[in-house]
Amino acid sequence: MLRRLEAVNELPPVASPAPASRESPSEAPPPSPPPIRVSTYFRRQPVLGRLIAVALTPLMLPVILLLAVLVRLTSRGPAFYGQVRVGKCGRHFRVWKLRTMRADAEAQTGPVWTEENDPRITPLGRLLRKLHLDELPQLFNVLAGQMTLIGPRPERPEFTHSLARLVPGYLDRLQVLPGITGLSQINLPPDSDLDSVRRKLVLDRQYIESADLWLDLRILLCTALKMLGLPGLTVAKYLGLLRPCRIPAWMKAGGDWAAVPATYGRALRQLESVPLGPPNGRSGNGNGKRHKTGNGKGSAHGTSRSNGRRRLARSKDRKPR
Repeated sequence: MLRRLEAVNELPPVASPAPASRESPSEAPPPSPPPIRVSTYFRRQPVLGRLIAVALTPLMLPVILLLAVLVRLTSRGPAFYGQVRVGKCGRHFRVWKLRTMRADAEAQTGPVWTEENDPRITPLGRLLRKLHLDELPQLFNVLAGQMTLIGPRPERPEFTHSLARLVPGYLDRLQVLPGITGLSQINLPPDSDLDSVRRKLVLDRQYIESADLWLDLRILLCTALKMLGLPGLTVAKYLGLLRPCRIPAWMKAGGDWAAVPATYGRALRQLESVPLGPPNGRSGNGNGKRHKTGNGKGSAHGTSRSNGRRRLARSKDRKPR
């Protein structure tokens, strides 16, 4: 049985705090995230990423097609699946992967994080995930300008909406294009709880502020060697990519959706149509199918914009379930 995360326990109180009494001093407000300074390297990084993707795609295309045939032969369902993710400035796009789970993986659970020995993962899918070969089709996302080779991993709208409320500074990841691999993926395992999300955010912020061509080349080399079966942490150590990821106090203070930077524009407000609530498991690697809403119509988010706004209004009076 899937273990659902008890993320609600980490929520700050939703009700307005009682006024401080005259006998006791009022509590200090929680610390706010420090401003993030985006490296100037990101002005040319997408162009470099596309050039490398143009060179890699013809070489990787036979591998992708061979793996797609193996996926079809070893399990029921399509070889590829697309899933809506949140990209730069909150823009939604469809990310492509080789299918590693059963075709009906989320039929009973909905969007949940995967566990280490998740029974929904196929035997071949487990190998593809270990070697990160299931991410190869995202080269086409890079060619389309929706992603780049290196950057923070794109998250599902359902989880982005929740994590923006739970983790201060989480939306800073949206200031750059998402990547196929990244500094946090090399250093840390897949998310398992809110603290693991915070640790990855620490490394994502470090990368956004200090990225340069030399760092990207080392991350690419480490990822390639890991795909060949070499131990990732050992390779990262020799390439000087291991980073401390101590969680700062301000990152545990609780997020604030009202503090979304205005520079993200209207695209980011699409997240208001996503159901409110903490994530129930690891980063969504389901089958990418559309879920039905209450009126029977399919929706990638599981609800309409109006329903999302009603949920958003109700959340001010009670904790999400």
